[in-house]
Parts: sequence; structure tokens; C-alpha cells
Amino acid sequence: MPGLIRGVARTAVVAGTATAVSGRVQRRQAERYADRDAQVAYQQDQAYQQQEPPPAAPAASTDPVQQLKDLAALKEQGVLTEEEFAAQKARILAG
Repeated sequence: MPGLIRGVARTAVVAGTATAVSGRVQRRQAERYADRDAQVAYQQDQAYQQQEPPPAAPAASTDPVQQLKDLAALKEQGVLTEEEFAAQKARILAG
């Protein structure tokens, strides 16, 4: 019986040691991966910050004469019908 108890005790010690080592290895790997992920996130953030903003959309012309010329050009190209042209012309002249 003493041999059996000694074998069980030895197995318990080996299993406990293996569990402790395994836990320590997992913690180290988790820390290493967390550091790597933080570095990657930092680099991506820096790259994002260095990007130039997209160009602003051109401002709509507030000059009524230019707007009427643009409408006339669209009408001549066949993009606007006579009714659409008249409605937009009235809106520009009223504004």
C-alpha cells in the first residue's frame, strides 16, 4: 500500500506542476499577444491620424446669373425639360 500512495502522490505533484507551468505559459503568451495587439492598434491609429482629409465638395454657386447659365446649359444638353428649367429658374429668381 505504501507504494500505491507514493505513486498517487507523485502523480499529484507532477500534475500540479504541469498545471502551474501551463498557467504561467498561458499568462506569458497572453501578455505578449496583448502587447503586440496594442502596438498594432497604435500603428493603425498613427496611420489614420496621418491621412489627409478628403477634399471638400465644391461649394454651390450662389451667383444667380451663374446658376441660370448652368441651368441653360443643362437644358441645351437635354438633361432638363422645359418645365424643369422653368421651375428651377423661378426658384433661383425668387431666392
